[in-house]
Amino acid sequence: MRQGFKNLIFGMTGGVIILSIYLIFSSNNGAQGIFEQESTVRSTVQPENLNIYSARFASIPQEISFVDAAESTVNAVVHIRTEINQRSTSYDDFFGSLREYLYGSPYHGNSRSLVGFGSGVVISDDGYIVTNNHVVEGADKIEVTFNDKRKMSGVIVGTDPTTDLALIKVESKQLPFLVFGNSDNVRVGEWVLAIGNPFNLNSTVTAGIVSAKARNINILGNRSSVDSFIQTDAVINRGNSGGALVNTAGELIGINAAIASRTGVYEGYSFAIPVNIVRKVVDDIIRFGEPQKAFLGVEIREMNEELSKEVGDTEIRGVYIARVVENGGAAEAGLQSADVILEVNKRAVNTLSQLLEAVGQYRPGDNVEVLALRKGKTRTFNVKLRNQDGSTEVTKKEDFFYNNDLGVTLGRLSTSDRQRFNVSNGLKVVEVKDGVLRRGGISKDFIIIQINGQKVDSKTDLENALKAGRSKTVKVQGMYPNGMKISFEFLS
Repeated sequence: MRQGFKNLIFGMTGGVIILSIYLIFSSNNGAQGIFEQESTVRSTVQPENLNIYSARFASIPQEISFVDAAESTVNAVVHIRTEINQRSTSYDDFFGSLREYLYGSPYHGNSRSLVGFGSGVVISDDGYIVTNNHVVEGADKIEVTFNDKRKMSGVIVGTDPTTDLALIKVESKQLPFLVFGNSDNVRVGEWVLAIGNPFNLNSTVTAGIVSAKARNINILGNRSSVDSFIQTDAVINRGNSGGALVNTAGELIGINAAIASRTGVYEGYSFAIPVNIVRKVVDDIIRFGEPQKAFLGVEIREMNEELSKEVGDTEIRGVYIARVVENGGAAEAGLQSADVILEVNKRAVNTLSQLLEAVGQYRPGDNVEVLALRKGKTRTFNVKLRNQDGSTEVTKKEDFFYNNDLGVTLGRLSTSDRQRFNVSNGLKVVEVKDGVLRRGGISKDFIIIQINGQKVDSKTDLENALKAGRSKTVKVQGMYPNGMKISFEFLS
């Protein structure tokens, strides 16, 4: 009986152990089943999550079409090849002219040609092309190659070194061209395309975004320069200078001008001249023969925390007037030193570059509305802009004129030539015919600065100076295009 009881106990114990083992395995299998079920549920949810992340972090929204903008613009961007003929020395220039005087035939001397390349943008169907001044500056020959491989000769219509812009023209009709956009409406972060023709192949297109506006990079080297650029990260290299910066609608918003680089090739930043400045310079050159520069008549400082406290403003904004130019437009309108200019014609200005860009879109004689802060209160002033001489008149380039006494066709120096040669007056020889200057060896592009000791800057000046001579001797002082100054005396 005891033995039977023991067997019963061992049997019950064994059953409990087996039952426990079964329950443990059942429990694990259940957990695994639950885990598998959760995994199935998660795998079902994951694609939705991925779709959310995919939509949130898409690099380029699919509705933006670079294709349409590229196709509508590439044919209006051209390759520009320039040649500059240089004499080897000033010695050759002087004795070259002497040889022409003695032997009566033009002397070409030991000359060599420098070749340059760049891009340009066709802005009208009758052949006007915008490029950078530094692309065509000093060029004796300009060759324009279109995207379809056609080649044409170009001539310089006008230049503006203060904005690094130049306008050239080819004789053609029904050319593809770009329409002007509005660079004031360009926003940081906006997609843009940079188009150039640097290698005399088909036009090249790169894409990027606007990184900054009204960027001052101090490359134009002139106090009156409009150094205010659109910064972009679109790839631009040297041969792209003068090419187009366009928005996704294919509108021209800038002319590519420079890159920030230590190596001479693209390193991440490029700069373009805003098209609103381009439009104004081009219009000036076509209408008046040279750019018209307008000035407020103030000297300014950019605002900082210290100046903001001084003028009683809680924000660091605007530009500080350090001095008002006597008899200038700002003084006449009532602006004073220590005023802070906040806006020009409703456009906010917080840097010197922004102020120069805003004023640079107007001409002498134009009125602009200036919002300024004075002693904590805002006031509005109507300023009539003036030119550098303090006048409200625009200056129109004189037509060329022929002088029979000298046997040459002459033209008044442009603003860019005055700056280039560092002279305040002068008449450029446009064409040489038979006469005393030809016999003296003076050739095309020679600049006459004085006649018989009198400065000449117009047709009237020249005629008066010639009459002032006490004898039949005509004394001419001037300079060659390479900067060499020289004086001649002729018998009239």
